[in-house]
Amino acid sequence: MFEDEKVIYCIDANILIQAWQKYYSPEICPSYWEVLNELGKKGVVFIPELVYEEIEKGEDDLFEWLKKSDIPIRKIDGEVTNCLKDIYASNPSHKYLVSNNGIHSKADPWVIAHAIKENAIVVTKETKDYFKKQTKIKIPHVCDNMNVKWIDDFEFIRDLNIKFICESK
Repeated sequence: MFEDEKVIYCIDANILIQAWQKYYSPEICPSYWEVLNELGKKGVVFIPELVYEEIEKGEDDLFEWLKKSDIPIRKIDGEVTNCLKDIYASNPSHKYLVSNNGIHSKADPWVIAHAIKENAIVVTKETKDYFKKQTKIKIPHVCDNMNVKWIDDFEFIRDLNIKFICESK
């Protein structure tokens, strides 16, 4: 990595959704959301348009926060579409990243495609599933197949040296 080369992160929907609903909810950890917003302002993090649309369908206030945040939303363009085509062309099992039954997010392949285009690290809650069904594949497997670095949110927090301060009121 060159000194002037900035590391950027492409955020999967589950990172925001699970944090908001569980362990970093704004009532418990408002600073997490302030830090994410600052990282968005600095261009360190972004989300694909389809992640934004997935969060929009949620039934909590995360979408309201996201609309007001400074996290950039990347639109699909020709380059990203070509990256997606490369993902599907490189391995026949990659088509199972999106399932017909609607369980998988339609955004998952686009998260990887945007990361390829931007040379970004994918941040996802998904983990490798070594007992996977042939008709189901997860983001980490496809990232590995495509030589795209991926990490979970805890590694993301460590990478960026984010520190939480606890206090009682």
